[in-house]
Parts: sequence; C-alpha cells; structure tokens
Amino acid sequence: MSDIERETGETRVQASVRPGAGKAEVRVPDRFLAHMLETLARYSGLDMTVEADGDLRHHLVEDVAIALGLAMADEVPAFAARYGDATVPMDDALVHAAIDVGGRPYYRGRLLSRLYTHFLRSLACNLGATLHVRMLRGYDRHHVVEAAVKAVGLALRQALREGEAVFSTKGAVRIERRAREGAGRGGAGREGAGPEGAGRGGGGAGSRDGERARRTASRRRSAATDAADEMD
Repeated sequence: MSDIERETGETRVQASVRPGAGKAEVRVPDRFLAHMLETLARYSGLDMTVEADGDLRHHLVEDVAIALGLAMADEVPAFAARYGDATVPMDDALVHAAIDVGGRPYYRGRLLSRLYTHFLRSLACNLGATLHVRMLRGYDRHHVVEAAVKAVGLALRQALREGEAVFSTKGAVRIERRAREGAGRGGAGREGAGPEGAGRGGGGAGSRDGERARRTASRRRSAATDAADEMD
C-alpha cells in the first residue's frame, strides 16, 4: 500500500492506494469529485482511500489528482503489462483512453470540462504515465467526464497487471541521484543567471516587462478558470 500526505496553504490531502477489488473510501466536500474517485477505483481495480479538504474546488480537484498519481506510481509492478486502452460509451458520450505506465509523463486530450481535463493531466503526470484521452462524441458534460474516468480506469487495470518481464527494449531503467559538488554554495545561482545575464545585454528591461505581462495574463486566466469551475 502506498500512502501520500500532501498539504499546502490551499489544500490538505491524504491518499492511499493498493491493488484490490476496486473499493473506495472517499471523504471530500465535492460530491461529484467523490463520485469520480469511487468510479476510478472500481474500474481500475485499485482500493483507494482519499480524505481531502481545500479552499477552491479547482485546487481540491487538482491536488487530489496529484496525490493519487503519486500514490499510484508506487504501485506500478516492476514487470507491469505497462499498456492499456479502453473505449467507454455512456449515453451520448463515447470516450477512448490509452495509457502507458512506463515512466514517461505526458497527457493529451480535452473533455467538455476544463477542470476534469486538468484532473486527468495532473493524475497522469504525477503517475509518470503517458495518457491520451479522446472524446469521440458527446454533449452532456457529466456523461463525458464519467465515461473518460471509466475508460482511464479500465486502461489502468490492464496496464498495472503483472507481467513476466520488463516490457521495454531498454530493459530496466536505473537512476541514481548524486549531490553535485559545490551545490548550495552559489553553483545553482550561477547557472540560473545565464538567461538573465543575456537579457541585460540588450533589451533586458523589455524582457522583464514582457515576463510581467505574461504572468499577469496567466493569473487572470487562472482566476477566470477558478470562477468558471466554481459555477460547474
């Protein structure tokens, strides 16, 4: 079993994941999020416990996905089947999901809900999975999101099955982290000074003004997204 506790100034999340029968114990203030977590557990065959609270719905949904992805990453078998895909119909909705849990984080796909598109992206990237989701058709947002979560769950169920060997032409990947000599004594600072120094050579102030404008625009988009998500 993998247990994750994640706390920020916006949210507090406790999540645990283990292979099982798809049972879920969920305590979150958002009823639709709870429904989607229970659905993901059932279709993936993973037992999950999630307890979370937060300030905004957007922050809650995002941070639960991050914690779940981290917990799921610990449950990927060394000899995982690695790949899975599924297509799920739900009334007007038809959604296809394909996943690779081989440690290459990437997400591509758009649902009718920006919030749950972000949920799947956060889940995939923290799981270390490549996840492609295609909304083939649909107009009811609830149906599209639920069909997507079911498809991702079924694809995960396949990908997390035990195999007999590392399913890769590379074989097993070993990564070793080593502390770099001089780190913490200004080395990182010197590396980080490169682009800034280049800016000072010509038009540095303009570059900084452009960066401030981009940050302001990003904050406005984020605030607009939060406002829209709160109305969902």
